[in-house]
Amino acid sequence: MTKPHPMPEYDGLDLPDTDLALSATRFARDAEHPAVFNHSVRTYLYGRHLGEHQGLRPRHDYDDELLYLGCVLHDAGLSDEGDRDQTFDVDGADLAAEFLSDRGLADDRVEVVWDAIALHLSPHIATRKRPEIALVTAGAGFDLGPLGPGGPALPEEFVARVHAVLPRLHGAAVLNDAIVGQALAKPHKAPPFTFAGELVRQTTGGRWPTWRELMTAEPTWNDYDGYPPAA
Repeated sequence: MTKPHPMPEYDGLDLPDTDLALSATRFARDAEHPAVFNHSVRTYLYGRHLGEHQGLRPRHDYDDELLYLGCVLHDAGLSDEGDRDQTFDVDGADLAAEFLSDRGLADDRVEVVWDAIALHLSPHIATRKRPEIALVTAGAGFDLGPLGPGGPALPEEFVARVHAVLPRLHGAAVLNDAIVGQALAKPHKAPPFTFAGELVRQTTGGRWPTWRELMTAEPTWNDYDGYPPAA
């Protein structure tokens, strides 16, 4: 039996209820599209579930507040306030760090949250980091595409309870449109071969430049001049 949550709409989900966690929840809910916010909270719930499947216990094997802060703020870069001049994951990490620093969170703890958000699109790196970082990536991925055969199953009753409080609201489609919308307005936010860049390519039908085209575009070191060398 979980204790009542200070925000009654989230009763029964066992969300962290420290002052900072509550402040971050309100900030993300006010700043983000409802579908993005719901995805962010589900990221925590599913990340925690995946951690438990690995034998990781919240408040024992990792800092539950830091995991929650990384999850609930991980798409802050898709808000109007977070739409700056980097890719949305880095923009979100910067906004989260500013928000948490302004509220007195120690620098070393802010750094963990920054890493968790900035790396959440790089699972090959994030999953090798400490649990507060790895489980943000794992939870976000699980919410958008549950693991296939052999992966840990979510109890149906748990999923139903989560979706009743945090409906999906076409989450994957909304995320795609938010990322692409930012990048079409600011193309430098979606450089070639990045996640955002790939979504833009799929939307616009554009093509990636080849490696040789990139290396021979001016200014260039002319590495392809006379290549391959004569035998």
